[in-house]
Amino acid sequence: MSNQSSPSVTSAILLVGGFGTRLAPLTAHTPKPMLHVAGIPFTEHQIAKARAAGITEIVLATSYLAEVFEPYFGDGSRFGIKISYAVEEVALGTGGAIRNAAACLEGSGPVVIFNGDVLSSHDLSAQMSQHLALGANVSLYLTEVPDARAFGAVELESNRITTFNEKMENPPTNIINAGCYIFNREVIDEIPAGRVVSVERETFPGLLERGAKVVGYVDRSYWLDIGTPAALLKATRDLITGTAQSVAYDQLIAQGDFRIVGGALVARDAVITDGAQIDAGSFVGRLVKVGSGSEISGSVLGDGALVGAGVKLAQTFVAAGEKVDDGVIAESAFLGFL
Repeated sequence: MSNQSSPSVTSAILLVGGFGTRLAPLTAHTPKPMLHVAGIPFTEHQIAKARAAGITEIVLATSYLAEVFEPYFGDGSRFGIKISYAVEEVALGTGGAIRNAAACLEGSGPVVIFNGDVLSSHDLSAQMSQHLALGANVSLYLTEVPDARAFGAVELESNRITTFNEKMENPPTNIINAGCYIFNREVIDEIPAGRVVSVERETFPGLLERGAKVVGYVDRSYWLDIGTPAALLKATRDLITGTAQSVAYDQLIAQGDFRIVGGALVARDAVITDGAQIDAGSFVGRLVKVGSGSEISGSVLGDGALVGAGVKLAQTFVAAGEKVDDGVIAESAFLGFL
C-alpha cells in the first residue's frame, strides 16, 4: 500500500445512520445525531469541529430518518463547509457506510471518519498531522477509560496498534477506540461495496494481520459517548460548565441569543418568573416560560415549553412546545415525547 495519498487532510465522513434505540423515546421522530446538546444539534458540534481543523468537505452517511438532515444543513454554505449526503437504504455497518459515503467525496486524500455519537475535546488537527507525519494507512483516536469492557480495547507498541479487541469481558488495556479515524483512500476502496462490513470486527483486524501501518493517537482530554439520555444530559451540562469544549457551543454563546444564568444556559427571550430556580447545567430554550416557585434541576426545556407554577423537574427532558401543568413533579422523565 502507498502511504503518500495527499499532503493534507481536507475530507471527512460523519456516520449518522444509527437508530439510537438506547435514547428512546427521544429518537422516535428525531435521529440521534440531530438531538440537541446545549441547544445545538449534535451533528452541528461535529461539523464545526471538522471545519475548525481545516476540513473543507464532509459527507453525512445517513440511514434512519435520513430526510431530517438536509433541510437543516443544506449544502453546508451556512457552516462554511461543503456538505453532501449518502443515504443507506439498508444499514451497511460502519465499514459499509464509509465505503458508500466515500463515493460522494470530491477530494482524493485521506479521510477523517467521525462516529455520530461521540462528544470529545480531542485535538483533531494534531491527529491529522501525526497521520501524515508517520505515513500511516489508518489512524485511530484513542482515549483511556476506567472500564474498557464496553468498548474496543487497543494494544500499542509506541504509537503503532498491535491488537484491536472489540468489546470483551477482560480487556488487556484501558486504552479504547474513541470513534474518530483517518483512512487513506486506498483502504476505503478495499472495503467490499454494497454489503454489511464492520471496521471494528473486519477492517481493522484485517489490516493488522497483513502488516498495514495502523497507528493510534492517544488523547486523554474530554470524551463522552452520548448514547443514553443520562449521557445526553451530562454532555449539555459539561458544555455549559466548561468541562467540555465545542466550537459550535462557543459560537452559540458569541451570537448572544443565550446567556448563562446561575450556571444554566437560558435563551434571552425565555421568561423565568421571580421565585423560579434553574440550577447549573440546565438548558432553557427559546420562548420558554417557567412559572413561579418551579425548580428545574439538570433538565432540558425545549423551545416554547410552558412550565407552570410549583413544578419540580430533575434530569428531565421537556419537548418543544410542551405544556407542563402546575405542581407536576418528575424525575428522569420525558415530557411530551410519547
